[in-house]
Amino acid sequence: MTPADKVTLLRAGLGVVVALLVVLTLLGLLPERSWWLFAVLVPTFALDAVDGAVARRTGTATARGARFDMETDSAVVLVVSLAVAPFAPWALLIGLARYLFWLGALLRPAWRGALPFRQSRRVIAALQAVALAVALAPPVAVPVGQAATAVALALLVFSFARDIRHLERRAAVAPSASG
Repeated sequence: MTPADKVTLLRAGLGVVVALLVVLTLLGLLPERSWWLFAVLVPTFALDAVDGAVARRTGTATARGARFDMETDSAVVLVVSLAVAPFAPWALLIGLARYLFWLGALLRPAWRGALPFRQSRRVIAALQAVALAVALAPPVAVPVGQAATAVALALLVFSFARDIRHLERRAAVAPSASG
């Protein structure tokens, strides 16, 4: 296990604690926006920036590690979106987006292609975490959290739409290039 994988594993462990706190919240045993959840959520999301940096700094970046990171991110974001959904139902789409794209790729082979690196994709992904954390921060007014998640979702839809357009265009050109 690489040093970066250890950071991701720590984040996954914190994600399990986040999931437990979300369940307690949904059962009404914790307030809708509790300090307990927020206090565990912030370092969980913050560690997402650490594992990639550790991989690059130690020269141990691997495709497996990147996949582990992405799957951990997706799972944590989905769980957190469940906590935000009672007061911002559209937040569920933030948590489901990657999984919906995956289902789409089962139906559309064009969506299975590799995407070029885009820093904007990484920034938009990070903004999802920030928006969800803002929405759950106890001192932040609920309408501010609702607005933050709405803007984050709009950016996420833009990002996925741009990627899908790229994949579809590339697939449309590929048959004529090989013929």
